[in-house]
Amino acid sequence: MKSAVFLPVAGLLAVLPGLAVSARGAEFHVATFEADVTIPLGHACVGGAVEDAKEIVDPLFVKGFVLTGAGKPIVVVALDWCQCNNRSYDRWRDGLAEAAGADRRCVLLACVHQHDAPICDLRAQELLDQHGRKGWNCDPEFHEAAVLRTADALRKSLGSTRRVTHFGLGQAKVEKIASNRRIETPDGKVHWGRGSASGNEFGDFPEGEIDPWLKTISFWDGDRPVLAWSCYAVHPMSYYGRGGVSADFPGMARTKRQADAPDMLQIYFSGCAGDTTAGKYNDGNPANRPILAERLYQGMLGAWKATVRRPLESIEFRVAEMRLPAREGGKFAPDEMKRILADEKAGRWQRISAALGMSWRERVEAGQPVDLPCLDFNHGAAQFLIMPGESFVGYQLAAQRLRPDSFVMAAAFGEGAPGYIPTDRCWRDGYNDDYCWVAPMTERLMTRAMAEVLQSPAAARQRK
Repeated sequence: MKSAVFLPVAGLLAVLPGLAVSARGAEFHVATFEADVTIPLGHACVGGAVEDAKEIVDPLFVKGFVLTGAGKPIVVVALDWCQCNNRSYDRWRDGLAEAAGADRRCVLLACVHQHDAPICDLRAQELLDQHGRKGWNCDPEFHEAAVLRTADALRKSLGSTRRVTHFGLGQAKVEKIASNRRIETPDGKVHWGRGSASGNEFGDFPEGEIDPWLKTISFWDGDRPVLAWSCYAVHPMSYYGRGGVSADFPGMARTKRQADAPDMLQIYFSGCAGDTTAGKYNDGNPANRPILAERLYQGMLGAWKATVRRPLESIEFRVAEMRLPAREGGKFAPDEMKRILADEKAGRWQRISAALGMSWRERVEAGQPVDLPCLDFNHGAAQFLIMPGESFVGYQLAAQRLRPDSFVMAAAFGEGAPGYIPTDRCWRDGYNDDYCWVAPMTERLMTRAMAEVLQSPAAARQRK
């Protein structure tokens, strides 16, 4: 297979078209699977940034499916963890690819990004181990057990596949959940203080830039639904950091939808939500968790009721390889990260952050790209892509603009190593968070990769 290679200003973009392409009239089948991947008590939550796990409020799951009939098997997975970075993300994709007989690039894995759940970076933990800080970021033995447990569930599911003849598309507006971190005060000043549980701490400002639509794609065997996956762009937290492991309000909403139709697997992805939270409608009171869950459930139900079914004629898979540059200077300089990691007087999260940054820089220097995969149904009728890290909602909206003729569903929290990925406008507006390992102003790289995998006319024009 010949790859098309382009050289944008900021790095290399390699597009690998047609890795798994079906011909019109192919017969498709799907196998669904799930596994419990709840962390044990004492395990780090949010990679060690908050209280370690003290109790299990509700379990964490991985839910996914294997799609066959489109060349190589394609695996789509949503994981109730905060993030998987670098070697962790590679290990998950390799383990599931081996179980499915697939190529790693054909494993579309994203974390839902709940915060009473782990951030796992196996290389960062190795660096911490060298300084006697075992388990500060994650437990590699538990991590491996979770991968193997899920791979086993996937493998077993292949013995009971179901035919897929149709796919469905539906969307509905979600009321009173998402708001943007960005607040512009009447005097024209901009700040980014609206978090997941800030309520009206900063005043009753508008929601800001969000995507109000929850989208659902479904597979059908004739008139019988087989599975559905939904996506909505908001940070999935009501309250967190107290040691209570939970799938939070998306997990509650997903469970309620599952009860509506037990034979149809429900999967949930978080969209590009790096800068969108429930903060305008949530002040951290635990009583708000079921309220937010009900609002999200109503969005799922509305998208289902609006679903239009059509014959599934073709499936294509494309992936863009992005080389995102590392952030430079200050605490992101290599020598400074090494110093902080070795500093016994530095705080736990400071040292973990240094290890995470070092892990990302090693990857960048080794030339390992970040994948941006895309599934295409019926030659652009619908497309599902997974963005890296905490991509801002502006990228999701940009993806839709690139293909206004297509039902574009953009999940985020795929390869988590980059951390926050702001749009250029957000950088110019003063966004500056330490949990961001990529250089500022990388929007051109991201947008060009999206244009390529979505087969936007804009990409074709750029190549001329």
